[in-house]
Amino acid sequence: MSGGPVLITGAAGGVGTVLRGGLPEKGWALRSLDVVELQETRPGEEHRVADAADLAAMVDAATGASAVVQLAGHRGEATWPVIAHSHIETTRTALEAARRAGVQRVVLASSNHATGFTPRPAGGLLREADAPHRPDTYYGVAKVTMEALGSLYVDRYGMDVVCLRIGSAFPEPTTVRQLATWLSPGDTVRLVDAALRAPSPGYAVVWGISANTRAWWDLSAARALGYDPQDDAEPYAEALIEAYGEPDPDDPVHARVGGEYTLPDLDADEVEARMGEEGR
Repeated sequence: MSGGPVLITGAAGGVGTVLRGGLPEKGWALRSLDVVELQETRPGEEHRVADAADLAAMVDAATGASAVVQLAGHRGEATWPVIAHSHIETTRTALEAARRAGVQRVVLASSNHATGFTPRPAGGLLREADAPHRPDTYYGVAKVTMEALGSLYVDRYGMDVVCLRIGSAFPEPTTVRQLATWLSPGDTVRLVDAALRAPSPGYAVVWGISANTRAWWDLSAARALGYDPQDDAEPYAEALIEAYGEPDPDDPVHARVGGEYTLPDLDADEVEARMGEEGR
């Protein structure tokens, strides 16, 4: 991989902020891009203000980069136009800009919601190969499309694309479900660092969680890239279970990969009405 900076799209978001704080400590120079000005930049960090769906701006930003980390997108479920622009179009643009700029490596922030309606296995851990695309929302559909676009650019153009099916990337777990799905800030940095450094991964789809005692998902594929998670949600378990109770295995929140995203309150009509009210 060349010695240029890593281009991070969606750099002002939660995961982007974590990576901007941690990747330089791993030796990576950064070029950050978002539609808003960053409140502060790190020493040596380049910053671009642009829409990640703007191909010309993205080609310019990707030129001279060693890799692209695509994080741009509306957080969580939204109406189809919002999802299509902020996730699908930005992903296609990131991949195409990387191709045109001669950037070999792209890391895509996918999600467990690409396979949200997949049931948890009765025993053992769920491998990526056993979790086919079963999106739980438009957001999940966008992540399915993201993975498909990544596959296309690997097969047609010989690029290296790593799709990270991120679980719950928060400072700490806040629900009982997140005792299984939590990805700590430190492990977020370790996971992306591994995806950037893995030699010739081709096309890879891996779960993105910490080394949680109560994990649902098998981290073997991520570990094969060089990911060595250091954190575990278990220290939070006693307080969360005391507050919310033990998980009910028949509750869809705990029985399906996508958890709350599989529930009726994220039906398209409900989301449309809610976002309409928020816009008033």
